[in-house]
Amino acid sequence: MAMLLADVGGTNARLAIARNQAIDAQTVTRFRGDDFASFDDVVRQYLQEQDQPRISSVCIAVAGPVSGGKAELTNRDWDFDEDRLARLTDADRVRLINDLTALGYATPALHGDGVSVLRRVPDDRPHNGQALVVGLGTGFNVCAVRVLPGGTITALEAEEGHTFLPSNIHARLQAAVGAEAMAGFFSTEETFAGRGLSRLHAALTGTDPIPGEQVATAAAAGDSAAVATYDLFAELVGLLCRELALRFMPLEGMFLAGSVGRSIADRMERFEAGFLAEPYMRQIPENTPIFLIRDDMAALHGCLAALS
Repeated sequence: MAMLLADVGGTNARLAIARNQAIDAQTVTRFRGDDFASFDDVVRQYLQEQDQPRISSVCIAVAGPVSGGKAELTNRDWDFDEDRLARLTDADRVRLINDLTALGYATPALHGDGVSVLRRVPDDRPHNGQALVVGLGTGFNVCAVRVLPGGTITALEAEEGHTFLPSNIHARLQAAVGAEAMAGFFSTEETFAGRGLSRLHAALTGTDPIPGEQVATAAAAGDSAAVATYDLFAELVGLLCRELALRFMPLEGMFLAGSVGRSIADRMERFEAGFLAEPYMRQIPENTPIFLIRDDMAALHGCLAALS
């Protein structure tokens, strides 16, 4: 029997087959979302390419909210339905989970090149079995993780990206870009996803928005305006993570993920300026290690863990 796993984002979908609680690396395949009208079409083509294996169970990580066995991508017009996928794959068990939830399930198994330590804390710090994944990429979301006695993993779904900005971050932004530019920064996702970086650069420079990837490239090349944007952005991410540290108390670690998260890894000094800016309850962020998820297969491993 085989398990079908998938990590589906707004740009790409990555699928794999697992057998005997291990992912078959030769089956991992990436599909461009623009090439397909629906995710069901992706599954049909993938199973055909894999010679129609007998699928016993399915777990799909979706970059969007999941409820009642149904889901929709936030940044693509695709919908998902557990019952429909069961009919399509003839699987006995189908589970849809949020993509950050999948990363949450994967965190206990991350090691080696799959994760980097961005901020170390003393080994004798307090421990509570709690961690937090912070996804900064095309969108923004978090997943709180709790490892229970015996090793059982609990990963909690959330829609943190659609919360309003904390007042301290709003005030810091407004001081930098002015009140008139604040309309676009109305939510956490609109501020901290890739388009938020693009919007911040445009507001700081008085120019038309360019993709966040171009801002990153310009900063890496030493462009002074792009460097200033990224320095402020990293500080703002630090301020946000300080709020998240108090909200979720992830003393086992805060795991950054996504393309924007990876770009912050080179600016930890600016990140820490925000992360440790407030003296009130500072002992919590001070004792929270920061990691970076580098394993591109992490969400697929999380899907496999979610079926266990």
